[in-house]
Amino acid sequence: MSRTIRGLDAEQRRAERREQLLDAALKLFAAEGYLGTSIEQICSTAFIGTKSFYELFASREECYLALLQRTSERLEERMAGAAAQATGNERQEAPRLLATFVHALVDDPRITKVTFGMASGISAAVERQRRTNRRWAAGFLVQLWDRYDGPQPEEQRAVRHSVAIGLVGGMFDLISDWLLEANLSNQGQIEALVDDLTTFYITVRRGLVR
Repeated sequence: MSRTIRGLDAEQRRAERREQLLDAALKLFAAEGYLGTSIEQICSTAFIGTKSFYELFASREECYLALLQRTSERLEERMAGAAAQATGNERQEAPRLLATFVHALVDDPRITKVTFGMASGISAAVERQRRTNRRWAAGFLVQLWDRYDGPQPEEQRAVRHSVAIGLVGGMFDLISDWLLEANLSNQGQIEALVDDLTTFYITVRRGLVR
């Protein structure tokens, strides 16, 4: 049996160290950028040795990927919870769901910077993770549409998925463009972003249901 320290067994301590390293990476990547952050800095900020870092991550890139994945998992959980609470029609619920999506990404400026400010162009593996995140978001939209539209013929499912991929890409680009001039502490600007995304969503969706 593994030794218990502070009431935690070996696997629990490993999971705790991983979270501490990811929290430190989030802080440093947001402040210094990906290229400006070293593994040694991450370990120093987390008060964890480099040996423990390499027991969890093979490289800085792998640590960054794990941070993106953690952010995505938390976003997915939040969106699933919001969708489960939906009781109105789509036009009523779309603004609420989009607001949940936006706040999950911009309420913590560090997450905004790490997710939108530097993910592009780091590596092929990071790009694959970004695409995986977009596919999940597109799948979420298709499930939402099926709830309101009912089951669709098989030939329409591929079309709807392609439209969803394009819609998600457009929304992500709108957020990235908004961030160039945004003040993340200005709630009015965030509400304006939600309004813009809602208008874009409704415009695309209207074309799909014709």
